Amino acid sequence: MFNALVVEKNEEGKTSAAVQQISMDQLPEGNVTVAVEYSTVNYKDGLCIGPGGGLVRNYPHIPGIDFAGTVEASDDPRYKAGDKVVLTGWRVGEMHWGGYSQKARVNADWLVPLPTGLDTRQAMAVGTAGFTAMLAVMALEDHGLKPGNGPVLVTGAAGGVGSVATAILAHLGYEVAGVTGRPDTADYLRGLGATQIVAREEINETTKRPLEAETWAGCVDAVGGDMLARVLGQMKYGASVSAVGLAGGAGLPATVIPFLLRGVNLLGIDSVMQPYDNRLRAWERIAKDLPLDKLEAMVHPATLGDLPSLGKNILKGQVKGRVVVDVNA
Repeated sequence: MFNALVVEKNEEGKTSAAVQQISMDQLPEGNVTVAVEYSTVNYKDGLCIGPGGGLVRNYPHIPGIDFAGTVEASDDPRYKAGDKVVLTGWRVGEMHWGGYSQKARVNADWLVPLPTGLDTRQAMAVGTAGFTAMLAVMALEDHGLKPGNGPVLVTGAAGGVGSVATAILAHLGYEVAGVTGRPDTADYLRGLGATQIVAREEINETTKRPLEAETWAGCVDAVGGDMLARVLGQMKYGASVSAVGLAGGAGLPATVIPFLLRGVNLLGIDSVMQPYDNRLRAWERIAKDLPLDKLEAMVHPATLGDLPSLGKNILKGQVKGRVVVDVNA
């Protein structure tokens, strides 16, 4: 028997989450069994711990869209007992039982080897949020962003994706402007390398003007909605925005003018179904280009028992940086 955070739904449709003991034969099908060491908390996890957000199909359910640990058993030749592995995405923690458990059984195709230079705790300090941030930065670089082009905007900068994006961009030599609605996070963002703090209210309102002054050489946007619409009109000629989230809403009240008159690129970033080769490329870049001291400054430790309250807090935008869950604590 081992511990897991189990979410159940009653006959009235209300969900509840609590740490329970479960057995190996309760785990779903898969060809690799992993002794989980660490997981983390993302916005999707908050949904799956709580109301489900339409992501969870069947109950009881074990959330946790990320985990890192050690292979215990494998029927796939790519992995053997003792190998360190990382999992993000593939609807694990949503449709498939996830990482909020001391044991997990998954498909080998969903795993990647732990990158050289990171341990399992650091890999979960990165997690889906940091992995997504790296994909966003890579996409901007693939579309021509270089240090010296001008300031790069990061919206939702104090959140998980924003924190890692800020640290990576600053380490690579970019001038980073961090948008936050929480004034108390300004020192935190400067510590990660941001050179400019932009108050959310300065950039969160739509404008009737489809174009404003050319300001940003690139943008990692975790907010969407009105803010993304506004930012598109402030991008420099030929610049790109990596869209990674919708904390401000799924709507986009924008015009096509920035695309037509300034050649702005809107790049969609998906981490869930990302091909294996690009996953490896992103994790290798993370190990090389994310300063570990900056990563550690983002970390807040947690246990399985802390997850019900953390799930509620992240949905309210009250979680700063990266939460690392020690599932064995």
